[in-house]
Amino acid sequence: MSYIMVDVEADGPIPGDYSMVALGAIVVEPSLSQTFYAELKPISDRWIPEALQVSQFTREATLLFEEPQSVMERFAQWVDSVSIGRAFFISDNNGFDWQFVNWYFHHFCGRNPFGHSSTNLGSLYKGLMKDAFVNFKHLRKTSHTHNALDDARGNAEALLQMKTELGLKISLK
Repeated sequence: MSYIMVDVEADGPIPGDYSMVALGAIVVEPSLSQTFYAELKPISDRWIPEALQVSQFTREATLLFEEPQSVMERFAQWVDSVSIGRAFFISDNNGFDWQFVNWYFHHFCGRNPFGHSSTNLGSLYKGLMKDAFVNFKHLRKTSHTHNALDDARGNAEALLQMKTELGLKISLK
């Protein structure tokens, strides 16, 4: 099983009505060298300026990004090529990130290489610590910049710290 940390930036709260504008992913293994990053052209005329501002993109810039169809096809190929066994989706906010990735995969590729499951990094840490109010974010090394790849990297670093410091048993193949 390969753990792939994913982060999404979007111009609104839900896929379909709004658009995923950036996608970052990284295979969780010590070198953190296997990465994917893309910026996606909007699929909708709807967008929320405050949501887009979080990722520091302008609407004008996003209109020049890559077509989502080609991004999702490349992402599916990447996931398939870097995974040993099943690809396992994990993110800081899987309720948000998963909904966009799953919708885009099914809409543009007809399948999701991650299957039907995802895991929330924050919930995993809360369980390890046996504290529903504790936060993992101090374990990141890379700053949380709202660049999708930076954020995926920081979260992967945190998961690796959980493995090292807390004895989390995950196979990093």
